[in-house]
Amino acid sequence: MNNPELLKEVSPSDSELKEIIVNYVGEKLNPENNEITVKHIIDIFAQQFPEFLLALAEENWINGYTQALKDTEFVHKKNDNTELHNTKREK
Repeated sequence: MNNPELLKEVSPSDSELKEIIVNYVGEKLNPENNEITVKHIIDIFAQQFPEFLLALAEENWINGYTQALKDTEFVHKKNDNTELHNTKREK
């Protein structure tokens, strides 16, 4: 994974749930520098709550696939309009 967001340190001070998760992950992994990253949290969720991550991944995949279909349709319509316009000018 090349996503720099995965390496960002997570601060537990934003919400109660975040604090619970960061503290739990910290206790499980006990990193030397005491920093918990998004990747650490994902690793723990993958081990202990995979159905949660799977639901997120499926939703993201569906949204990405849907957007790709919309983008393809848009490009085809744009190309069709350009061809139609060019055909009219050639006559």
